[in-house]
Amino acid sequence: MKIKDRLKSKTPKFFRVVRTVGISLVAAGGVLVAAPVAIPAGLVAMGGYLIVAGTVATAVAQATVLEEKK
Repeated sequence: MKIKDRLKSKTPKFFRVVRTVGISLVAAGGVLVAAPVAIPAGLVAMGGYLIVAGTVATAVAQATVLEEKK
């Protein structure tokens, strides 16, 4: 299966939830990294880690396909 077909295929329910959580992690990390007020460096670093973890979780969940049993 080509990657284009895989990304367009139906995703199982569990991985749709994982994808949603991953997107939420990316959003929360983006808020921490782009905060206009001075926040501790540890929180900024944690924001970067949240962005990476959320991106990986979202990509893996989106690439998982529902295989129909024959």
